[in-house]
Amino acid sequence: MATSQVVRLHYEELFFYAACVCNCWGLCLCVCVLLEGGGSSGSGGGMRLASSWRWHLSRAMRLALRRCCLCPRRGRSSTGAHTGRLGALWSYTKLLLKSLRFNSLHNSDTLLDSVFEPVYWIVDNVTRWFGVVFVTLVILLTGSVLVVVYLCVLPIILSTYPVHWILWHISYGHWLLVMVLFHYYKATTTSPGHPPKEKKDIPSVSICKKCIIPKPARTHHCSICNTCVFKMDHHCPWLNNCVGHFNHRYFFCFCMYMTLGCMYCSVSCKEMFYEAYEAIESYYQTPPPTYTFRETMVHKSVVFVWVLTSSVAVALGGLTLWHAILISKGETSIERHINRKEAKRLKLNGKVFTNPYHFGVINNWRMLFGVEMTSHWLTRVLLPSGHPTQGDGIIWDCTFNKRDLMAI
Repeated sequence: MATSQVVRLHYEELFFYAACVCNCWGLCLCVCVLLEGGGSSGSGGGMRLASSWRWHLSRAMRLALRRCCLCPRRGRSSTGAHTGRLGALWSYTKLLLKSLRFNSLHNSDTLLDSVFEPVYWIVDNVTRWFGVVFVTLVILLTGSVLVVVYLCVLPIILSTYPVHWILWHISYGHWLLVMVLFHYYKATTTSPGHPPKEKKDIPSVSICKKCIIPKPARTHHCSICNTCVFKMDHHCPWLNNCVGHFNHRYFFCFCMYMTLGCMYCSVSCKEMFYEAYEAIESYYQTPPPTYTFRETMVHKSVVFVWVLTSSVAVALGGLTLWHAILISKGETSIERHINRKEAKRLKLNGKVFTNPYHFGVINNWRMLFGVEMTSHWLTRVLLPSGHPTQGDGIIWDCTFNKRDLMAI
């Protein structure tokens, strides 16, 4: 009997820890009461606990009410004390609710984050594994398009197009290919930048509640990478990496050149797509046309490439345009949300919000691409370049005065 008692207590302790993780306050209270009651019950009580789940529930409720001084022990009934005990329970409940907001840093958002923490944990871990799947998918789709272009499309271009168009397609197509591959590799392998873990005297605007380290301006915590990121824009599953200060340029260039490459393939293969689609439609005629297996595969491959590149051009083109607007305004995706909320709040007070990191459209693009002279537009933008990013991600130049208000 002593062995079963030890096993039962061990199981209840595990249940208590699981309840704590899920932030179930009521469940924690019930398990605490069970732990307390289980220690005082004898062997007969243990047999009764194992006999009926109804006895479990009634015993837990009785002990919980006794803990809250609502259910007196037998032989101590007092009618006049019930009102005082109800008041004490109500005060204790209000104290529990107020304990969820024990200082000025806690609000309703913090409460919701605590409640949904298990959901966030599942999403973060699933997304982390999905990143590997998405990167593999990008490599496979891009490789399939290259195989179809080299085996099916390029021979048609070489055999039917004039010389100047052949030179154009070979030079322009391979330039786009080199730019896409270079920037995708750099975007996935370059660290976005993280604050130092040591407690150093660095300029900071707050303390990260999860990393417990100083957080410089424009730095935000990524729950998927579980670390703070300099000038964080978002976590991109297609890169399996965060987009931050040191790889923002590579991410945007990849999106831009991939969009241009998909548009190029879609426009170049349009006539081939029409012919291939008509040929596929003719498969169902009676009698069917006499196409060889190779011709049939070419038709289906051309249709696949055109549909894929056209879809990616539309979807990725919209994303590229959105990020181009943000870069022109000197914002990231996270700062866009923060600045809009701050602008609305100040507008109600009759004030105007000024983005301290907006230096003008041209200067914003110069800072992103690292352009310091005119020739850099060619060598650092139109050609592959691994030049370092301007700034260290900790100290930022600002355009505000002492009287301006800024969001961090």
